[in-house]
Amino acid sequence: MAGLQIGSYLSCPVGRTHRLFSPRYAPEVASFSQGSDARACTKLQICAVASLGESNNGCFDRRQVLTGVGTMLASTCLDNGRALAEKAPKGYAAVVDNNDGYAFFYPFGWQEIAIKGQDIAYKDVIEPLESVSINIVKTDKTDLHELGSPERIAKTLVEKVFTTPSQKSQLIDAKEKDANGKTYYTFEFLAKAPNFTRHALGTVAISDGKFYTLLTGANQRRWGKMEDKLRAVVDSFILLK
Repeated sequence: MAGLQIGSYLSCPVGRTHRLFSPRYAPEVASFSQGSDARACTKLQICAVASLGESNNGCFDRRQVLTGVGTMLASTCLDNGRALAEKAPKGYAAVVDNNDGYAFFYPFGWQEIAIKGQDIAYKDVIEPLESVSINIVKTDKTDLHELGSPERIAKTLVEKVFTTPSQKSQLIDAKEKDANGKTYYTFEFLAKAPNFTRHALGTVAISDGKFYTLLTGANQRRWGKMEDKLRAVVDSFILLK
């Protein structure tokens, strides 16, 4: 974590492991997440990042999700979880957390799992690298621009949080978008391990004193099949506060 500073911007619970994949659920990626020496993602690392100073059917699914998000943003019933869930596009289920102030869609059939340090997580029961998770830490910042550019934040997260010393990372893209009066940074990267490569997508945002991170991805060998579905997941993420 050289070069990062944990300042007064955040109030972070230290020592809670933020594991993106648990060996219990994903033996294929046990080396990614087990033990502090493997540099498993932690609340401390996320806090450090947040305190920086500066296929045809698949495409159809994604369009459906974006349409659903537009409806969700326009809805006057954001506090009605069941009503929102009914708006989930075909093939997706909705997560609405009014307490923490976020919502997103995920592929139907993924199962919720408990991963220490994460607010919520879902994964495919067969493919261990296909998952989505939400992490939240406190921040004094009110806007992502106070932390830096999309490229800077994405590069730091990818190199310091989402990969281990045994992996090689490659940031493919990082960009900014605005929706419903909020700023989001989205990014794409590869995490290359000796026995697998994960192709991942993420988005970060700030609202109500919280720094949000959504991360999803799949094995590179299945990227062609999963890309549009995973992009739909990232595109669907919105802040409710």
